[in-house]
Amino acid sequence: MKAWRTHDGTVRMDEVPDPAPATDELLVEVEVCGVCRTDLHVVDGDLPVHRPGVVPGHQVVGRVVAAGADVSAIRPGDRVGVAWLHRTCGACRWCRTGRENLCPGATFTGWDVDGGYAERVVVPEAYAYPLPDDDEALGLAPLLCAGIIGYRALRRANLPPGGLLGIYGFGSSGHITAQLALAAGHRVVTVTRGEENRRLAAALGVEVVPDEHGVPPEPLDSAIVFAPVGDLLVDALDATAAGGTVVSAGIHMSPLTGLDYDRSLFRERDLRSVTANTRADGSEFLAVAHNLGLAPAVTAYGLDEVDRALDDLREGRVSGSLVVRAG
Repeated sequence: MKAWRTHDGTVRMDEVPDPAPATDELLVEVEVCGVCRTDLHVVDGDLPVHRPGVVPGHQVVGRVVAAGADVSAIRPGDRVGVAWLHRTCGACRWCRTGRENLCPGATFTGWDVDGGYAERVVVPEAYAYPLPDDDEALGLAPLLCAGIIGYRALRRANLPPGGLLGIYGFGSSGHITAQLALAAGHRVVTVTRGEENRRLAAALGVEVVPDEHGVPPEPLDSAIVFAPVGDLLVDALDATAAGGTVVSAGIHMSPLTGLDYDRSLFRERDLRSVTANTRADGSEFLAVAHNLGLAPAVTAYGLDEVDRALDDLREGRVSGSLVVRAG
């Protein structure tokens, strides 16, 4: 099959053997795969190499074409989603207490095992998400990481009813999370780079700060930082009211400089992070997204354009979510 593999700080398309599902796994024919900033961190070396030459991509929508002998509920022909969390140990204290995203033995799609920038991918049945047949694949793919992580970050943000949420970085996660917050009756303001991102935010009803290092017009109740820029995390803390919460929602963050205790953390501001997600997060969010009819803004690419899609994301040339069609 065709697959894009990491190679010396970039990706290249290769012909590789079809993956074979283990006894508890599904073989999935990829319809589409979303493009995530985490993929950039894997390709660019911001994250340590877990598997040389790995196939990135972890927002997969596809059809099951084969199943291992121990698979019990999902059958060939079913539509499923494949997300970032690939496996956990199931036995550690975090797994036993509903915090499997913190499992020290966890493995991840597109980092530890081959992911979805390919024609086929395997996933353990227990970590696949059943998906509706009638929802458009391009709109489903960004929900499987950008949406799920945004949902977890919003829950951890402790935003009071009707509160003011600041979103720093208005990419795939940012614009989905904004829709969630607005649907819940919150107010949203964004600090982001790029005119395309700002136009998208304004179209969704989000107030836009015109400068990427600007200050929101009033103190924030909570903030979520999606951009992997440590200085923005400091900006968000400085802009948050006493007793507020700031959530860092990325897997990688550049160093924090200029963090002043009295200005940024004192008066009971909380600084929190998000580490992946649990399967419960995914199931809950996908149900909410379906009921709300969340509609990511999507730019589509062909499977032969993965390198261009990653470059467009890296350079901020496209707003919303980027999705690769495998077929």
